[in-house]
Amino acid sequence: MFFRLLFLLLLALNLGVAAWLTFGDGRVAPVVARTDPGVPPLRLLSERPGPPETQSAELDAAPESRAALAADRCMTLGPFPTQADVRVAIDALTPHVPRIQYREAEATQSRGWWVFLPAFPTREQALQTARALSAKGVRDYYVVTAGDQQNTISLGLFHDPANAERRRAQVAALGFQPQLRERTEAMPVYYVDFALPDTPQFDWRTWLPQRADMQAQPVACF
Repeated sequence: MFFRLLFLLLLALNLGVAAWLTFGDGRVAPVVARTDPGVPPLRLLSERPGPPETQSAELDAAPESRAALAADRCMTLGPFPTQADVRVAIDALTPHVPRIQYREAEATQSRGWWVFLPAFPTREQALQTARALSAKGVRDYYVVTAGDQQNTISLGLFHDPANAERRRAQVAALGFQPQLRERTEAMPVYYVDFALPDTPQFDWRTWLPQRADMQAQPVACF
């Protein structure tokens, strides 16, 4: 009995679905808008045709910009010893020039003048020469014991080259052959490059009076 009722129920459902498909009104559900009312739909940038006259104007402006750049005059100011000094200069000049930048370079800085006897073949020879110096009244010497200057006898490092030459001559007069060499070190330095404005009376010293001793030199524009 139960299976007969189940069969009749399924048959009735199938007949109902068939009738709905056959006699339904066939209306399609409305498409839901992808944006809110009043909001224009999004479009890809490639889907938007650019106005020909705008594109032409941009292309025409490029040669003019290059021509204007070629007509500019630029100067470089420096060297500045630190980035802090560069920042002060840039802050002072920026409101008065069309373009400004800074760049780093490398400079050789003197660390003094060294008087020395060149390295001896052995440590014993260096010590023997040191005893000879001491016997002739020479003080303030040092026998280098390690590194690439090993067995060299240092006779002093001087900031003033005249004092270094005096020391060299003093030791040479005692029968030795000292040498004199400047000691240098590579140090970073900084320059400020700027384009000159159109005003003929422009003088960068007006805004950097504390750097009036510097010299500004022409440089290629950037």
